[in-house]
Amino acid sequence: MDGECMEEVTRLSPLANWQVLFLKPRSEKKVAEVCSIYGIPHYLPLRTVPRVSQRRRFNVTLPLFPGYIFAAVTPENRMPILRTNHLIRTLTPRHSVSLLRDLVQVRRALAITPDLQPVVELVTGQKIRIKSGPFMGAEGVVERLASSMRVVLTVNMIGQGVSVTAKRSQVELA
Repeated sequence: MDGECMEEVTRLSPLANWQVLFLKPRSEKKVAEVCSIYGIPHYLPLRTVPRVSQRRRFNVTLPLFPGYIFAAVTPENRMPILRTNHLIRTLTPRHSVSLLRDLVQVRRALAITPDLQPVVELVTGQKIRIKSGPFMGAEGVVERLASSMRVVLTVNMIGQGVSVTAKRSQVELA
């Protein structure tokens, strides 16, 4: 196959054109509904969260990744999404297949555990805040990643600090 014919096959493939849509806050379900109405293939991973209101317990479904929905957007079907006025930016992956592979893994995990929590990926050198435990409220920089990570708490005025240990569940981005 020549390059032009291959592009046409890739464009027409149901695996092509998958993109990440970055949306305004709390508009994921609205955009998913528009995608359903117009027949645009999409995926909005939802998690189940227990809530209590006026002494009643109930479950709500919230987006696993707030602010994001995944859809197969083509130049022909993008207008309904743009008309919603909820789209901030479109992120196009280098390979749609790798994005779809990741989404399949998320879907399988949600099928097994519907109350999954999103996790922000931490990297060495990233600024974090400890949200629970004996060092609650302290801010520092990730020094080493492991099951219990090393966090450096610095006194900027004197250029020195101390290193403490915190569990991944005890920290959040600063």
